[in-house]
Amino acid sequence: MNDTASTTIPTTAELPVVQPNTRTRTESDSLGSMEIPADAYWGIHTARALENFPITRRPISVYRDLIRALARVKQAAARANKELGVLDPDKADLIERVCEEIVGGALHDEFAVGVIQGGAGTSTNMNTNEVIANRALEILGYDFGDYSHFHPIDDVNRSQSTNDVYPTAIKLAMVFGVKRLLVEHQKLTASFANKGIEFADVLKVGRTQLQDAVPMTLGQEFGGFAHTLAEDFDRLSEVVPWLNEINMGATAIGTGITADPRYAESVCRHLIEITGIPMETAPDLIEATADAGIFMTLSGTLKRAAVKLSKICNDLRLLSSGPQAGLGEINLPPRQAGSSIMPGKVNPVIPEVVNQVAFSVIGADATVTAAAEAGQLQLNAFEPVIAHSILQSIAWMTNACYTLRVNCIDGITANTSRLAAQVESSVGVVTALTPYIGYAASAALAHTALTTNSSIAELVVAADLMTPEEVARVLSPGRLSGLVPTTGVIDLVRRPAPVDRD
Repeated sequence: MNDTASTTIPTTAELPVVQPNTRTRTESDSLGSMEIPADAYWGIHTARALENFPITRRPISVYRDLIRALARVKQAAARANKELGVLDPDKADLIERVCEEIVGGALHDEFAVGVIQGGAGTSTNMNTNEVIANRALEILGYDFGDYSHFHPIDDVNRSQSTNDVYPTAIKLAMVFGVKRLLVEHQKLTASFANKGIEFADVLKVGRTQLQDAVPMTLGQEFGGFAHTLAEDFDRLSEVVPWLNEINMGATAIGTGITADPRYAESVCRHLIEITGIPMETAPDLIEATADAGIFMTLSGTLKRAAVKLSKICNDLRLLSSGPQAGLGEINLPPRQAGSSIMPGKVNPVIPEVVNQVAFSVIGADATVTAAAEAGQLQLNAFEPVIAHSILQSIAWMTNACYTLRVNCIDGITANTSRLAAQVESSVGVVTALTPYIGYAASAALAHTALTTNSSIAELVVAADLMTPEEVARVLSPGRLSGLVPTTGVIDLVRRPAPVDRD
């Protein structure tokens, strides 16, 4: 199965609760006994987490990539344990069978613990162990919870700790998600580039500090959008290999206690075979278990991409503003009625929603930074909020790139007549004349044009500074936009600058 295949993120759901009349089974741990829904694949560790962490009311199953990653890690661990002779081969094969079912989409609703949880991810790891164990018991013909035949910890969690399983799984989930984001990001970049080609000959007024500047083409503007997105594609791509360093075999704190000395190499090798992703074991497992630096790097790179995409959306909203009293240079596809009181109003809702995604990514990055800093000694206890923040940012950015491309960029059109009129009346074109008539004369002409609402070209000719043919050459669309390079100064006779007699 392709581990980077597209998945749909489900909507927020309430966490499961045991109803009074629900048939139950009794499970016990070191703290006592609890009643568990008889048909639940999860067990007492998950049940305690459901009681302890009613925070977000969002189960970890909202992140399908994380569930698939957890299954892949457990599958690789089972193969390694079988290879090293520390787990019964039949049990290892059964774990692998169940993990393949989970990767295929089965049992995801049984991953019920909340995305925000105390315990550094222990609840997520135990939820996974219990689901796999109870599904294995079901296949073997035993009752759920009859762990004497197949145990969540002794069998499913053999040679493992939450402290190596959980960070490895969230890194793997992030690789799955970033690769999918890169696909949508590249498609969006291509969409902007195509608009750059479509608008290549559409001249317009450029702007700096929201004031009129020199002319350019609309194609150059959209081409610039495409290039800035391409840069972020490269930066995101560069982060992926850093996520491939894992600490499987570290167990509790990096010393490898309870694991065969050969286990770290074996489990990494099997994880590579299963996923096709070039994972590698960290050279210092103690450092790798405590450090959250890669999460800050990924989160910061996502923030950079989000901020730049949001800036582009700001530009799109400005360029399409109006349509009568604003810039009105481009038309965004009308997606929905924009007002409950103003008939006919249509708002730039697609760029707006992308802006809001960017705001969320910026906030998530602050959360990741705080959580990474707050870890102590041999473990960072706050990886659940790191995982939630980054996985949500990846998913929302992916969806934002898709909707911006499909519901906005591909349908943008140019208001060519309005753009042409703005260029014709713009005093910014006078900049192109300064090599021929000088800065002082150009400034005087600009002042006159603004006060009299006259054309720069007409004023230059009227002042006998250039001939109509010379002006046409200098102010041609190609030269104004820089598409046709200026190879030398036009051969003309310098004429006196106009005198301002006011």
